[in-house]
Amino acid sequence: MSTPSRSFNAATYLVDRHLERGRGHHTAVRHEGEDISYAQLADDTARVAAALLRLGMHRDERVMCCMSDTPELLTAILGAFRAGLVAVPVSTMLTGKELGDILADCGARVLVCTPEFADACGEAVSASPDVSHLVVVGDAGPQVPQRVVRLSWAEFTGGLAPEDGAVAGTVEDTPALWLYTSGTTGMPKAAMHRHANIRHVCETYGQQVLGIRPDDRCLSVAKLFFAYGIGNSAFFPLSAGATTVLERRRPTPAVIAERVGADRPTLFFGVPTFYAAMLSAELPGELMSPVRLAVSAGEALPAPLLRRWQDHFGVKIIDGLGSTEALHIFLSNRPDDIGPGTSGFPVPGYELQIRDEEGTVRPPGEPGSLYVKGQSIATGYWCRTETSRHVFQGDWLATGDTYVQDDEGRYTCLGRSDDMLKAGGIWVSPSEVESRLTEHEDVVEAAVVGVPDGEGLDKPVGYVVLAKGAAATPEDLIGFCRDGLAHFKAPRRVVCVEALPRTATGKLQRFKIRQMAADAGTDADADAGPADTAEGAPAQRPSRASAEPEAVS
Repeated sequence: MSTPSRSFNAATYLVDRHLERGRGHHTAVRHEGEDISYAQLADDTARVAAALLRLGMHRDERVMCCMSDTPELLTAILGAFRAGLVAVPVSTMLTGKELGDILADCGARVLVCTPEFADACGEAVSASPDVSHLVVVGDAGPQVPQRVVRLSWAEFTGGLAPEDGAVAGTVEDTPALWLYTSGTTGMPKAAMHRHANIRHVCETYGQQVLGIRPDDRCLSVAKLFFAYGIGNSAFFPLSAGATTVLERRRPTPAVIAERVGADRPTLFFGVPTFYAAMLSAELPGELMSPVRLAVSAGEALPAPLLRRWQDHFGVKIIDGLGSTEALHIFLSNRPDDIGPGTSGFPVPGYELQIRDEEGTVRPPGEPGSLYVKGQSIATGYWCRTETSRHVFQGDWLATGDTYVQDDEGRYTCLGRSDDMLKAGGIWVSPSEVESRLTEHEDVVEAAVVGVPDGEGLDKPVGYVVLAKGAAATPEDLIGFCRDGLAHFKAPRRVVCVEALPRTATGKLQRFKIRQMAADAGTDADADAGPADTAEGAPAQRPSRASAEPEAVS
């Protein structure tokens, strides 16, 4: 007989309990030179909770947010938690159609956006009959269907007092957060997380690996809509009574250098692509002097890149592996025990197994598929029963990664068992990019693979067969992809070939295309324009269609 869940609300855990401890005056959020105390954050969160309920929302309904990293996004997420609703932060890099597909899938009643994404969100609400309200921060006025009420943020929260936002009677198992992850089909799916999952990642990775303290200030390249980013910029700092530094702009080395200089973070969260970009930007070594520890996820951190960074900036980087389905990192190096080129050791609170194809647990030295067990694992995917059964196997999560453990207990990634590739640290479905390429009238066939750049990080490269007499150039096709997809998904280079390698039955032999790239010595960034690193390449790995989950390293 199962034990009933205990009363618990993630918003009170992250915010209100600091007021109860007499620390309401401490800075919770720093944004654009302004400080927000824990007392003010608690009031703002309560008002948002009351505003959502005033719109007629009911327990467990979804609130979708397409927003830059601002205090409004943070309070929208926390306000949903407080009200017993489900927060659904989504990528700001998607097109209106892509947003519409997610909006229709999750059935959100309310969509909240910041002004720079208002037009895309206006397009998206037309795709979902469930949406009743579009809330826009700022003065943007996108066109919406007549059935949708458009509100400004001031109208949304106006006339409400903090006491109007009472805490809902949630328990540990109450749904709190959906995070979308993509697969090889390009169709996203929502990993569903409970209120208790948020506390678990804070008490495991946050406390026992980061050692986060109330005097820490956290700055993350990964945005709040990523599992990696929401941990870095919300869960970990707020759980410890520390300060989060929010930056709404797309992260570039110059933007991050500005933030570090102005706000002096002590914990910095990045991805290998961005660490490489910072080194290439020739920033002064003393820039990162306020940082006591840096964290990497999103893809494996190459050992040479780690050494170059530490030599130049004098700051340790701990690399780790996590997933959207596990909410954050569950396998990590430690500040006092870094194994360059490895993912380190299991985070306290998690168990790992390496299994062969028959499901037998393999001993150290023998590679296999990585499985993880822990209290932060999602309850499943929304409306994806078959996929959920494949990925969530009892207490265990099948990560889709191939790993090997050495005699010291360290885990090293050997790659994925599928064809997913990275674009600036974010997993991308090759078939989605291939589909876009073949929409071009001059393209007959297309295949997309990951090709290492000069830093050893994979970038998408397209191989295409053109129609007879076609006039399209590789630059034309790259631009065509960027017009129809989020920019980070577009190939960095396109190579025209006479035919793609296939089996006798017509199946694409992707490994041969990778070999073609290797034989040609193709640098993914060669002859390409400025690479779009997907807002700094945060931290998730989307699941493959056959149900492998998205990871953050």
